[in-house]
Amino acid sequence: LRDHIYADFNYMRTNDLGALEFSGRYPDNLLEEINNYSIVAGVVARTLDFDIIHSHDWLTYPAGIHAKQVTGKPMVIHVHATEFDRSRGKPNPTVFGIEKDGMNHADHIITVSNHTRDIVINNYGVDPAKVTTVHNAVTPLTDEQKDVPEHKSKDKVITFLGRITMQKGPEYFVEAAAKVLKNNHNVRFVMAGSGDMMDNMIQLAAERGIADRFHFPGFQRGKQVYEMLKASDVYVMPSVSEPFGISPLEAMQMGCPSIISKQSGCAEILDNVIKTDYWDIDAMADAMNSIITYPAMYEQLRQDGLEEVNKITWDKAGQKVIDIYKRYVH
Repeated sequence: LRDHIYADFNYMRTNDLGALEFSGRYPDNLLEEINNYSIVAGVVARTLDFDIIHSHDWLTYPAGIHAKQVTGKPMVIHVHATEFDRSRGKPNPTVFGIEKDGMNHADHIITVSNHTRDIVINNYGVDPAKVTTVHNAVTPLTDEQKDVPEHKSKDKVITFLGRITMQKGPEYFVEAAAKVLKNNHNVRFVMAGSGDMMDNMIQLAAERGIADRFHFPGFQRGKQVYEMLKASDVYVMPSVSEPFGISPLEAMQMGCPSIISKQSGCAEILDNVIKTDYWDIDAMADAMNSIITYPAMYEQLRQDGLEEVNKITWDKAGQKVIDIYKRYVH
């Protein structure tokens, strides 16, 4: 039996313990790591007793497929994002192929929004009956998270918080900011995060003559995120293609009104936010202006947003996933 279980390892480079090394990051040899991970999944699957395989995004689809082939157990895949979202419609063919293979082998596919479900059906040619949307939720804040110090400045603060990459539409945030600053100088804009478009955005802010009103604090983690949201008057997520987008929910939890793109999955379940098309910088600038100009509007979005987000729980999402499992476990 032992020889049978470890047969897959014969040609692999292993360490002193006979184990495969994984970097835990996104290394240059990512495809090799994904393949190694799938081999390990096959070994583990042979040794465990379980009912269902649940694979998340393309990095683990080959592992899920291998585990399914070894055990014959049903496989559910969970699509949190597609290569179409990440590439603005110009997918890397290798990644697209791995995604499509995972979808073909899956017994059922869970997507985090109808936006993503439509992409899976239309761009990957999947039968709609095989795809169910389970919207994401947000973890309730601890007292410690809620209790971060408040650094309110005399200026209004409008914040973008996320990866500064083309999927997130950072240039639309900068362009809308330039429009707001034409008429209102008591506003500061924060673009928190890191990414391959950061230098371009610093350059764009300089070209628009608004660099003195723009801050780039870099990647924020843990407590810093909540401090930043609490210090903000408006949170903006102008994503071009956002499978879900949990950050506006986190902003609402901190009592920060949010503007989100209609092209984001969370727009399907949020009512107490302002929604604009990602490319409509005039509408985005108007929304920013309105929230920082009219205290009644700010207060209503703040209160109603808080009430709404507190009802969006992982328990409800988890129950929907369990109901899907039950269809395949007999």
